[in-house]
Amino acid sequence: MTHAFLRTGRALLAPLAGLALLAACSKGAPPPAPVAETAVAPQPIPVKVVVVSMFETGAITGDAPGEFQLWVERLKLDRTFAFPMGEYELRMNDDGVLAICTGGGITNAATSIMALGTDPRFDLTHAYWLIAGIAGGDPEDVSLGTAAWAKHVVDGDLLYEIDAREIPKDWPYGLLPLGAKKPNDKADGWSVDTIHFPLNAKLAEWAYALTKDHPVADSEGIAAFRQQFAGLPNAVKPPFVTIGDTMSSSTYFHGDLMTKWANDWMKLQAGPDANFMMSAMEDSGTLTALRRLSRVQRVDLDRVLVLRTASNYSEQPPGKDAAWSTTAEYPEGGRPAIEAAYQVGNIVVQKLLGGWDQYREHRPE
Repeated sequence: MTHAFLRTGRALLAPLAGLALLAACSKGAPPPAPVAETAVAPQPIPVKVVVVSMFETGAITGDAPGEFQLWVERLKLDRTFAFPMGEYELRMNDDGVLAICTGGGITNAATSIMALGTDPRFDLTHAYWLIAGIAGGDPEDVSLGTAAWAKHVVDGDLLYEIDAREIPKDWPYGLLPLGAKKPNDKADGWSVDTIHFPLNAKLAEWAYALTKDHPVADSEGIAAFRQQFAGLPNAVKPPFVTIGDTMSSSTYFHGDLMTKWANDWMKLQAGPDANFMMSAMEDSGTLTALRRLSRVQRVDLDRVLVLRTASNYSEQPPGKDAAWSTTAEYPEGGRPAIEAAYQVGNIVVQKLLGGWDQYREHRPE
C-alpha cells in the first residue's frame, strides 16, 4: 500500500466521518470527547551546588544580612522560585548554584531540605551541598570569626536529661544517652540512628586544604571581646580556618559545664578522634533529610560539606557567669562570622564550578 493511496483514502474518509458525527448529534447522542494532547513534563534543572543557610534577618536583600543574603547578592542568585513548603523562596543563578534558607532549628531544617530534595523542578543527583552558617565556638579550640570544616555532626537533643538540682553527686552533669544508666555510658537499651552523622572526611580535608591559608577578616569588635579569654591561646587568636566538629541542638546550651558535656558527648557518639568545636542548631535535621533522600538516589550523601563559623563562644569568659554569657550580645551582631561563612565557603563553591567537567562525575578527594 503506497503513501499516495493512504493519503487519498484518508481524504475520502474524512467527510464521511464528519457526516457520521452530524448524524449522531442529530439523534441526541453526545459528540465524542476530544483527544487530549500529551503534556511534555519540563526537564528538571541540573544543580551543581546547593548552599544551605539557616536564618535571615529582615529582607533577603538590601538590609543587614543574615546567613542567606550575602550568597544571594554576591553570587547574583537572581532566579527566584516560589517555595511554599519552605520558609523562604529559593534563589539560583545560571552557573548552577541554588541557595535555600531553611529557617532556624532542627525541625525547620529537616522539613525544608526534604521539600527541596523531592522538588521535581531540580535535578540534585550530582549536586554538592554546602551547609554554611554561624555557631558558638569552643574557646579551647577557636576564636571569634574562625571557620571550621566538620568531619562529624552529632545531635545534642536526643538524650535523657534531669534537672540540675537532682543530679547525683558522682555525675558530672544531668545528661546521659538514651538507653544508658549514667552519663558517658553507651546505650545498652533503646536508641535512635540520627545522633551521629559521619561526613566524607576526604572531602572535608580537601575543602580545608583549599581554604586554610585564606585570611579570615578580623575586626576591632571581635578582637576586643576575645581578650576576655586570656589564658586560652586559640580563643585570643585572630580568626583562622580549621577542621572541627559540630554539635547540633535546637536547645541553645551554654556555659563551662555544658561545653564540657559537649566535648564528652562528641567523643562518645563519634569516636575518640572527633573534636567538638562548634555548637549549632540545624545540621542534624538537614543531614537526617539528606540521608533519607540518599536512600532513593535523590542526593549523594558523600557530597555534603558542613562549615560553621564562630559568632560567639559556647561558654563564658573568666570572671563572668554563664547566665550573663548566654544572653550577651554577639560582638558586632555576628557579622564577622556571617562574612567568614561566605568568604571561606565561596572558595570551595567556585572551585567546584570551575572544575565541573571533572567534579560532576568524580568527587574531589
